[in-house]
Amino acid sequence: MKILYVITGLGQGGAERVVCDLADAMVQKRHQVRIVYFVGEVLTRPICEGIELTKVSLTNLISLPAAYILLSKIIKSYQPDVVHSHMVHANILTRLVKIVTPMNRLISTAHSSNEGGALRMLAYRLTNRLADVSTNVSNTAVASFESRYAVPKKGMKAIYNGVNFDDFSYSTQAKIAIKDELGLDQNCKVILAVGRFNKAKNYLNLLRSIRFLKNANSIPFVLIIAGDGELRSEIERHIIELELDKEVILLGRRSDISTLMSACDTFVLSSDYEGLPTVLIEALACQANVVSTDVSGAREILDGYGSIVPIRKPEALAKAIEANLLIEQKNILGRQYAKDKFDIKIISDEWVEIYHEK
Repeated sequence: MKILYVITGLGQGGAERVVCDLADAMVQKRHQVRIVYFVGEVLTRPICEGIELTKVSLTNLISLPAAYILLSKIIKSYQPDVVHSHMVHANILTRLVKIVTPMNRLISTAHSSNEGGALRMLAYRLTNRLADVSTNVSNTAVASFESRYAVPKKGMKAIYNGVNFDDFSYSTQAKIAIKDELGLDQNCKVILAVGRFNKAKNYLNLLRSIRFLKNANSIPFVLIIAGDGELRSEIERHIIELELDKEVILLGRRSDISTLMSACDTFVLSSDYEGLPTVLIEALACQANVVSTDVSGAREILDGYGSIVPIRKPEALAKAIEANLLIEQKNILGRQYAKDKFDIKIISDEWVEIYHEK
């Protein structure tokens, strides 16, 4: 089978990692795969070297006609059995290309309960009939799209993101290595957050919770954040204003996320909205004890193997983090549960069935 994946970009987001892992899994199943992306530099790529990456520049409305024509030419030349688009820009453009370019099977996958405002939801609704299958990454995200009339009732399937558990596993040496790197005392508890510095992640909520924790807790701790993004300077300003410069370390982009997750005493997600926060699956894979806000998909992932608090409630988040810091044992059962449900080998089998549906 020839599969063409179309995605908005190949940055360091969760959706990008999910698509690359899926592409690798399909190659391992002896399918032929190619990836088209629209914006930015390639920061996340498949492991399989034979997967061709092609950029179709789409940065504004002026570049739209050229991008439309080039994507159409790629599809006609490659002649895939399945075109599988991911994220809003790729989904809408690929659907529009189908008007003039025959496709054997077009699948559109959204990756969030919130992929934009009313205009984007209208675009989804108006182009819905052009996709053979529409999916989202959690049941909660599907319900959100239905409630906003982006898709008709029962017009969208929930297919979970898959994680490569070979890349995410617990390392007994991680904690010592990370503490040595950062110059931390071995008695210091490590709280970890991972993700882009953007509005959805609501790092201010996390920083406020750390302020509560600092004032109420005698346990020595540090929060380390792996990631970068457009709100970095704003986050740095909040750290100073909240007097947390000794409690918070910004690591920037890291390639050793599995090591960081193995090293932490508590992993925390402070987001306001997600689709299926794959980072929680990755944390469970590394046997981390997890705290998350009650965002889309969090309950479907954790299912009792982590703590969930309301969004935008920093004091509640602080109390949950504090309770988790007192847990001495690793989350071994959480890893096994997550592997049985979210392993890329299982999820890729589900996709193959959908690719073959008539």
